[in-house]
Amino acid sequence: MKFLASAQLLLAAVAEAAFTWQNVKIGGGGGFVPGIVFHPTAKGVAYARTDIGGLYRLNSGDDSWTAVTDGIADHDNWHNWGIDALALDPQNENMVYAAVGMYTNDWDPKPGSIIRSSDKGATWKTTSLPFKVGGNMPGRGMGERLAVDPANSKILYFGARSGNGLWKSTDGGATFSKVSSFTAVGTFIPDPKDVGGYNGDKQGLAFVTFDSTSGTTGGATKRIFVGTADNTTASVYVSEDAGSTWNPVKGQPGKYFPHKCVLQPKEKALYLTYSDGTGPYDGTLGAVYRYDITAATWKDITPVSGGDLYFGFGGLGVDMQKPGTIVVASLNSWWPDAQIFRSTDSGATWSKIWAWANYPDMNLYYGLTTSKAPWIKTGFIDTDTKDLGWMIEALVINPLDSNHWLYSTGLTVFGGHDLTKWDSAHNVTIQSLADGIEEFAVQDLVSPPGGSELLAAVGDDSGFTFKDTASLKTSPKTPWMNPIWSTSLSVDYAGASVKNIVRVGNTAGSQQVAVSSDGGSSWNVYSGADTNMNGGTVAYSANADTVLWSTSSNGVQRSQYQSSFSSVSSLPSGAVIASDKQNNTVFYAGSGATFYVSTNTGTSFSKAGSLGSATAVRDIAANPTKAGDIWVSTDAGIFHSTNYGSSFTQVSTSLKNTYQIALGRGSGSTWNVYAFGTGPAGAKLYGSADNGASWTDIQGSQGFGAIDSCKLAGSGNTAGQVYVGTNGRGVFYASGTIKKRSEGMAFKA
Repeated sequence: MKFLASAQLLLAAVAEAAFTWQNVKIGGGGGFVPGIVFHPTAKGVAYARTDIGGLYRLNSGDDSWTAVTDGIADHDNWHNWGIDALALDPQNENMVYAAVGMYTNDWDPKPGSIIRSSDKGATWKTTSLPFKVGGNMPGRGMGERLAVDPANSKILYFGARSGNGLWKSTDGGATFSKVSSFTAVGTFIPDPKDVGGYNGDKQGLAFVTFDSTSGTTGGATKRIFVGTADNTTASVYVSEDAGSTWNPVKGQPGKYFPHKCVLQPKEKALYLTYSDGTGPYDGTLGAVYRYDITAATWKDITPVSGGDLYFGFGGLGVDMQKPGTIVVASLNSWWPDAQIFRSTDSGATWSKIWAWANYPDMNLYYGLTTSKAPWIKTGFIDTDTKDLGWMIEALVINPLDSNHWLYSTGLTVFGGHDLTKWDSAHNVTIQSLADGIEEFAVQDLVSPPGGSELLAAVGDDSGFTFKDTASLKTSPKTPWMNPIWSTSLSVDYAGASVKNIVRVGNTAGSQQVAVSSDGGSSWNVYSGADTNMNGGTVAYSANADTVLWSTSSNGVQRSQYQSSFSSVSSLPSGAVIASDKQNNTVFYAGSGATFYVSTNTGTSFSKAGSLGSATAVRDIAANPTKAGDIWVSTDAGIFHSTNYGSSFTQVSTSLKNTYQIALGRGSGSTWNVYAFGTGPAGAKLYGSADNGASWTDIQGSQGFGAIDSCKLAGSGNTAGQVYVGTNGRGVFYASGTIKKRSEGMAFKA
């Protein structure tokens, strides 16, 4: 489209502004990394797949990571951040493949895809599959389910879920067809009673492993192994004719589910880890096996037995430089800690990374630091026995460097560069090496004017405070603690006393309201909270004396001066709530098509002005400095009131079906308005500098996933700065200038 002389050609012009997005640096990963793959011959080339945050490429110079799938995870393709399998082309270090899709049930409406890149993830091409892919489903730590033939870059195999079997490509991933001769489908279902639910699907195929020592036929590798999620008959199958026919491998163990299968070509042997569940949360028994391909014999090399075996096995690292050297990890050892084992004689003998001294003392054969993400030590390692982690499905040794290893947990990626010291000094250095991975599920964001620059409530990792803009580039020293909850769902500030903050969590059985009087640096339990309520959203009165809480299952509750909470009967359960940021007596609420106002500090609410044709109030934002000035986001678009909600005006018809809305400091004394909604540029993030008269696409090509799951805050302190919280890629921020319609803009589209 050519440049326009004036945006007045449209009633509410939508243009694209030059906003450059980057992550707020929480650091340390923050979530589960089910798989890590090194390229077998190219130095420093490796990728990590996450379950809800996309794919990352290793920057070998400083152990950091770069996200490479943001550009393909827009609103319509949010499930592309679910990575269920990862493969590299042994003959081409620039090629990377991944199987994408989030869920195999109806939580994800679309089928999955195989994506491929010929430039290390800079750009992608997509091949749609006729079935769903489960990057965040049970069993996601198995693998890898996707593999490239080491003798023929045109050939790929993918092991599907849901009974869909084995699929093959002969054109480098451009098309796939089902392998009809492979009839095993991996029939195990974690909970057969959970029909249509998260645990109610067939787990499918677990891995595809080529035997590069087997030679070729017709230009393809002869011998291929495929694992399945079965524990009653066979779970490992082999083809000796490049995939034409398949048979169960004779003599294999049949008690557990295979998780990982790695070929050591110099030994001509497979190493496999097994667990009694498909993971990643379970596992109370398991085994480790070595399969001698030449002799066609299996050997149980499980490191422990009897009472010392109370976990399954997941992560498996095989040293390609030192045949017979392997490292395996417990999948989940919930107490006292994970255990990692190393063998240098093909599993005949093992040594542990820790051992009991005089109980309860432990001999630790490692040192662990988290300097790249200090909050991990403060909030987790110092407060829990599980220093080494949990959900350890990914464990790899760099095939070109026996000292370099990585393993992932449900929290971070650990690793180091002195692994061979395990054999000499029996002591290794472990670090958190997840710098650049921001796999946080953000629940809420606020930026109080004159207060802390950003407070981020997150899933699994409590939450974080960033005191000023400069701190956005530094990993915090601590998460929200005292109390620390697994998940903080909502956070708010007192508009006339911005150092006062309130947050709520979702852990049943303990008090789930906390307050801070120093901008979120320190916290205390809110004494009025009991142990029977949790979840939902929270609003703080302007002077910080009243908490309004729309709980997950106890309706809307109110507490003043830290007294016990009492029900607000005049509001429906689940109502959207907000406080006026300058008038201490006023709260706002919305439910369905109705907007409510309270003028008695939330004691009771009355119906207020009409929201036109709207049938769903989704979010409410109050002007941080002007009492009675409120913005309401609905399924019909955005409505604005300057009289405490007595009447509303729909600001524009070009932006519809809006979700989160926020105000942020604009030029001078003005406030920009930001909103997720559907406009001429699609379902994206838009900004307005003229009270909604015109809207600018400020998202550009940056992917945020589904807009209805994103959280939003405008900076209360930095003009033109805005924050987006995602469900799996942490917090993004950008700053820029949004021009008004009257200024006669020239935009590119």
